[in-house]
Amino acid sequence: MTDRAVPIDELDTLTLTGLEVFAHHGVFDFERADGQTFLLDLTVWLDTADAAAGDDLAQTLHYGELATEVAEAAAAEPVDLIETLAERIATLVLAHPVAQRVSVTVHKPDAPIPVPFADVSITIVRPRAATHAAARRTGAL
Repeated sequence: MTDRAVPIDELDTLTLTGLEVFAHHGVFDFERADGQTFLLDLTVWLDTADAAAGDDLAQTLHYGELATEVAEAAAAEPVDLIETLAERIATLVLAHPVAQRVSVTVHKPDAPIPVPFADVSITIVRPRAATHAAARRTGAL
């Protein structure tokens, strides 16, 4: 990988949409006990020029491995808020050196809402520089 700095608006994006994870997050006891499905969407900003030039997977982010890592992290230790879960995932993604920025959306389609709805979600966007402060706030570091 080269050490060239690429402005964020010139980076490429890798998107993973609709990753389905069964987990036990939520404020209510029944959510923790019964669990529910969460859907995750990720967009990662990265520079893929070196990977493309050399046709080299090691120079980019392996989306299959990323999907597995994110699913495992999302199914891990329960948290109350989907905001906390999104932060956990953002921190994990930005631990990859090639990842410069990430957008994480956590959907909770079976949220305990007393009126008909299609979905509820939170989307966070984190640049690499913000990850250590966020990880300290959420206890991930």
